[in-house]
This record gives sequence, structure tokens and C-alpha cells, in this order.
Amino acid sequence: MTIKLYHCKGARSVRPLWTLEEMGIPYELESMKFPPRFYREGYLDINPLGTVPTMVDGDLTMTESAGICQYLVDCHGPSDIGLTPKDKDYGLYLNWLHRSDATLTFPQTIVLRYTVLEPEERRLKQAVDDYTQWFFSRLKSVEQATGEREYLCAGRFTIADIAVGYALYLADTLGFRGGFKPNTEAYYKRLSERPAFQRAISL
Repeated sequence: MTIKLYHCKGARSVRPLWTLEEMGIPYELESMKFPPRFYREGYLDINPLGTVPTMVDGDLTMTESAGICQYLVDCHGPSDIGLTPKDKDYGLYLNWLHRSDATLTFPQTIVLRYTVLEPEERRLKQAVDDYTQWFFSRLKSVEQATGEREYLCAGRFTIADIAVGYALYLADTLGFRGGFKPNTEAYYKRLSERPAFQRAISL
């Protein structure tokens, strides 16, 4: 059966979509208006959380973007964009995969909520300011890591770069790119020039 990915343009579903494009795996894409729990009839039956992404592969349904990326390289590989426990940088790779969402994307979702998604009367400038600062404070880890290497681990492009690259893409869409330090800017430029990334953000 073909993998099916439920996607909203610009959402976390960019991560697995980018991974699928890098790997060249056949898939079916359903693009939806955000938030799909309001606009896509029956979506809560597919994913009771109402979040994106949702990936269906046979009888498996997954909803966590970085987890889907890891599943794809582990179960639909082998792929040189994935690492295994035998690789020296495996621990570093896992750390970046989890940091991408828990540390880098999370504060941006708070900013997005209180600048765009909430009605005007519910928007909170203090929350926006605090979580913007949170993001830039945590982004120092990317600036440091990319000072002497092109990619985050193993000396090559991996899904760790996809996961963190999406966090940088989201920051770009929120108008934060002007605050990127030189190493981060150069790293994001390398990632955003990849053909698979360009396809993923255009779909």
C-alpha cells in the first residue's frame, strides 16, 4: 500500500514530506486547509487530535513529524539520510531530532498562535515577546553546531537537518530570519536550496 500523508502548507507536515521527497518513496498527498479539524470533513476520525501531519502506512497511523521521519528512514530505507545505532553520531542525531520540536518549534507555535491564529482580542504581546526570546536563546545551539560543519551530524545531510531545517523555515515565515547569526543563516541557505525542500514547500 502507498503511504498517505495528510498535509497543510507550511505546517510540521513539511518534515515528513521533505523526507519522502529526499528518499524518492511513492506516496499519496492530501493537502488541506489549516486547521483541518475545521475544514476537512472526517479528519478527526483519521486523527482524533486534529493535528498535522498524519501519515498512514497500511494499518499504522502516525502523527508526530520527527517520528514519522525516523520511521521512514528506518522502515522504508536503507537511506543515507538516516543513522543507525551503529553510527558514531547516533546519539547526537536523536538529540537533534527531538530538539527540533521540543526546543525549537514549540516556542514558535506560541508566537504563531498569539500573533495570527487567535482573534485580535485574545492576542498576547507578552507571550509573543517571551517565546520569541526563548526561540532565539535556544537557536544558539544551531549557531554553535554549524560553525565548523555543513550538517548537524555524521558529516552528511540527514533527517536531523530536515527536522531542524523545518524549525528554521518556520522562523523564516514568522519574520525571524533577520535574527539568524551567520552560521545559522548559511546553514539554512544550504538546506533551503535542496531540490527536495523546494518541492516540499511548494506542494
